[in-house]
Amino acid sequence: MSEAPFNLVYLGIGTVAWGVAGLKIRAWRRDPSPGLLVVALTIAAPATAFLVAAPVLYRLIDRVAHRGNLATLLVYLGITGFSAAAVVLARMWTPPKERGDAQVWDGATADTWHEVRRRLAVFAVLVPVMTVLFFTGGATAPETPLTFDTTFATVPQIALFLVLYQALFGFALVDISRVCFGHASRLPTGPLRSGIRLIVLGGLIACGYVLCKLIAIGAAFAEVTGTEWLSTALGPGFAALGAVLITAGFAGPAASAWARRRRDYQALRPLWDLVYRADRRLALEAPPSAWTERLAFRDLEWRTARRGLEIRDGQLTLRPWADPEVVTAAALVARRAGLDDEDRAALIVAAALRGAAAALNEGTAPRPREDQVPLPGLDAGPADERAHLVRVARYLYAPLTGEALTAAATTTG
Repeated sequence: MSEAPFNLVYLGIGTVAWGVAGLKIRAWRRDPSPGLLVVALTIAAPATAFLVAAPVLYRLIDRVAHRGNLATLLVYLGITGFSAAAVVLARMWTPPKERGDAQVWDGATADTWHEVRRRLAVFAVLVPVMTVLFFTGGATAPETPLTFDTTFATVPQIALFLVLYQALFGFALVDISRVCFGHASRLPTGPLRSGIRLIVLGGLIACGYVLCKLIAIGAAFAEVTGTEWLSTALGPGFAALGAVLITAGFAGPAASAWARRRRDYQALRPLWDLVYRADRRLALEAPPSAWTERLAFRDLEWRTARRGLEIRDGQLTLRPWADPEVVTAAALVARRAGLDDEDRAALIVAAALRGAAAALNEGTAPRPREDQVPLPGLDAGPADERAHLVRVARYLYAPLTGEALTAAATTTG
């Protein structure tokens, strides 16, 4: 059997999964929480197992350790680590009605920790038992990175070791799939719901690996031939597909949130440029170049939040030059265009800020405080503020905004 496809698939999956785990660990370091740490461990443990299972690394580990098939124990302990973390994760799920934000893996109450400790106690007992069974089984030769299960299933200690491993893994897959399935339907449509459903699908597909392995192990123990392909081909196929879907389920919502932050950061640039030209003291640094903006991949939450704060300061700076006629004209244009309340507010603010910037540049005297026109959206809460500013930025140079400014100029003239 060629080992090249297994090297390619296992190393690829392990590397990608470790990349996702690294992002989760980084997020946990920024915002420490037990739930986020468990998510990171749930991804890192099987990622390590896939890397070690690649025949090229499998043989390297055995040579360094001077013990054949030691890598098998490391692989199965890695998957067992996933099983333990997945069971904990399932217990730490917070139902949608019981959380006040978008955090899913949170809400570790005293009852939660009680259930977690009970389940971890099972792993704490069985992992040492599995280790003892492996070493007493004497499965050191031949070295079998792909056929260990069916080669050594005739040894009672190894057979029991394999059954315990598959039982823990299968239980974890069913448990987390059951919990995720029960709550996914209560989540609003979006990346988070899609990600949770991918975890469910991946867990159920990975159960095919457990089933194939148990059949092959049982057949080998009974010295029945002809079922080895279940262990060496079909089972790993189920495992690889399940791992890809579970990893995508964990990574998808985070990737979507990152893309949204980057999109918002770039969308705010025209509005930020407008207020920066009005008062350059508002910004901590000069405007980044177009290439710097396109290549912005890190610290997007901080950059976007800072840009939003500077825009808010710029709005307050420009407010004395905002023309009530522009606000009135923008409201009429929005009504004729059939805009909803959020787009109407954004159009009014965009037109008012463009008119105010032009008036400031022309040297128009500012209005006294009592004559200043209030602009919508200034009292928006933190959760709605960014979305409002992004809308304003998109309306800043839209045709409707130009129409409102033209109508106001005609009225004034």
